[in-house]
Amino acid sequence: MLRTVLHDENNSKWIMFGRDPDKNNNVIDTNEYLVSSGNESILLDPGGIEIFPSVLTSVSETVDIKNIKAYLCSHQDPDIMSSLPLWLGITPDAKIYLSWLWSGFISHFGCEYFKNFEHLADEGATIELGSNKYEFIPAHYCHSSGNFHFYDPTAKILFTGDMGAALVPLSYPIIVEDFKEHIKYMEKFHQRWMPSNKAKNKWVNRVRKLNPKILCPQHGSVFMGENVKNFLDWIEDLEVGITK
Repeated sequence: MLRTVLHDENNSKWIMFGRDPDKNNNVIDTNEYLVSSGNESILLDPGGIEIFPSVLTSVSETVDIKNIKAYLCSHQDPDIMSSLPLWLGITPDAKIYLSWLWSGFISHFGCEYFKNFEHLADEGATIELGSNKYEFIPAHYCHSSGNFHFYDPTAKILFTGDMGAALVPLSYPIIVEDFKEHIKYMEKFHQRWMPSNKAKNKWVNRVRKLNPKILCPQHGSVFMGENVKNFLDWIEDLEVGITK
């Protein structure tokens, strides 16, 4: 599993894990992000059961696992959080941040984990890690009815979940280089998995106000610099909720 440092300054560090060559071919490739401030970390969308060994190995080579204080489950899909019971087996006191909408569903993995849940209201919330504050940004219906992204206002990095996701080859660059070429890997995904043009454009307007420098999706490659604007302009114009 590749490990890529996206940011490391002002006591805030972002590390991306992905492009796992050892995963089963039937398992969709995902990106996991470790965000750290001082000796405290949050793991964003920790991944599915199938890739848990690879993610655990990569993360444990990066930080002391005891420093993981929280997890974000951006929504309810198994590829982003079915490994939670395994993670909580080694970090039993860590908090799980998720929409209030999904706690009753995710409890099916084990009701004993309910005590770890921090239910996010639809409006979002903030969290302190180390000396920095971070924000849970509403992204409802993009694509899930209860959905949150994660923003670092110091580094100006936004974790975007399935917004910006692309189904790319394992050999594809971690950072988007040619935006026009990249469209073919994400167009059909967004047309099918994003159900609402209204919600999608509300998200675009919210993100433009944040003015992030980096967008970090849960699948595919990271957008930096001019490609942040390129993606926001492209997704705003894209008609979604299409099955063909």
